[in-house]
Amino acid sequence: MNRQTKRMLQRQGQVDQDGSPVTGSRQPPRQPPNRRGVGGAGAGGGRDVPAGAPTRGPRGGPLQFIREVRGELRRVAWGTREEVRNYTTIVVVTLIVLVSYVFLLNLGFARAVSALFGT
Repeated sequence: MNRQTKRMLQRQGQVDQDGSPVTGSRQPPRQPPNRRGVGGAGAGGGRDVPAGAPTRGPRGGPLQFIREVRGELRRVAWGTREEVRNYTTIVVVTLIVLVSYVFLLNLGFARAVSALFGT
């Protein structure tokens, strides 16, 4: 059981601090409170939003998307030039081996079918 699952089960009262199941009187899992619609009680009549419904935030637009993409790309662990060269070599050699293997299988099956049907 990973940490996140363990914490969730602890919040629901299903496991102890050490991760063992709770025995005895079991309490039902907590239900989250209903969220209010966007704008609070005064705006839009204050209708309740179901607990599982996704909330809609303000749309960012293309510039916000580009900013977020650039932020994510800054977090990427880029390889060094030598690592990229080594991995590229491995990929090319593997492709050559696999393409050769498929070519030989195709050639063998073609000759076998050709011999079988006498063409």
